Amino acid sequence: MKKKGLWLVLTMVLFVACPAEKGRTESSGGESKKQKIGVVVSTLNNPFFVDLVSGMRAQASSLPYELVVLDSQNDPSKELANVEDLITQGVSAILINPTDSDAVVRAVMLAQDASIPVISLDRSVNGVSVTAHIASDNISGGRMAGEFLLQELGERLAVVELEGITGASAARERGQGFNDVVKKYVVVRQVANFDRTQGLHVMENIIQSGTRFNAVFAHNDEMALGAMKALQDAGLTEVLVVGFDATDDARSAVSSGLMRATIAQKPQDIGMQGMQVAHQLLSAQKVDSYYPISLVLVE
Repeated sequence: MKKKGLWLVLTMVLFVACPAEKGRTESSGGESKKQKIGVVVSTLNNPFFVDLVSGMRAQASSLPYELVVLDSQNDPSKELANVEDLITQGVSAILINPTDSDAVVRAVMLAQDASIPVISLDRSVNGVSVTAHIASDNISGGRMAGEFLLQELGERLAVVELEGITGASAARERGQGFNDVVKKYVVVRQVANFDRTQGLHVMENIIQSGTRFNAVFAHNDEMALGAMKALQDAGLTEVLVVGFDATDDARSAVSSGLMRATIAQKPQDIGMQGMQVAHQLLSAQKVDSYYPISLVLVE
């Protein structure tokens, strides 16, 4: 009995003297769990954002993080629910591509109230500061499109502008840059919400209205491709179509002569830079407030 009592005392002493390492969580295999980084994307129905996520995954493969990617389906209420889900999961940082630069504010504030840093991608956040913003210079890209069309058509230019989602910073900035150059040549301006099907239907309506035009600038390639289909169906193949993003479908259309040009963003670079900034932030390194990604005209 005395030996048994002595063994019990020694066991208790060892347990008290060697507590588990504080803050360390382990998987079933005994290895430390990776920190989670949340990614909220406006829509994964757009190839541009698929490429953006692909860039993040590529960069994350060499970093100690697990990505949790959620699709907002272009719905601000779904976006808010996604951020709430990530907060509940205890992610260490959130990278967000907003559906709408104004509507996203509440979601960002909820994350910040939970002490989770937020990095915005491609589209900015209005009304509240985020830790960092990574995007192309959309104003410059819009100017590039306008200057290109002026170079091609000069004073004869009569252009239809297809706008992205109202409230999205990318739509506002691309439109601003474009109109800085060619505002007096814009004959119709219609919203098609960055969507190919809507681009098709909006262009069909413009064609049926009898409006005379010789060029189309769309705030993204999806709308440009939809417009291109409507123009082909109407036999208006001489109309110059310029898009924005340089997705694979758009590049193919430019190569085949169906589209005249597109402004090449680099979505994978945006995603990779976003992951790198998140890593620097979580490694207690200083980060900048804005990281610009270069653009190029593809014709």
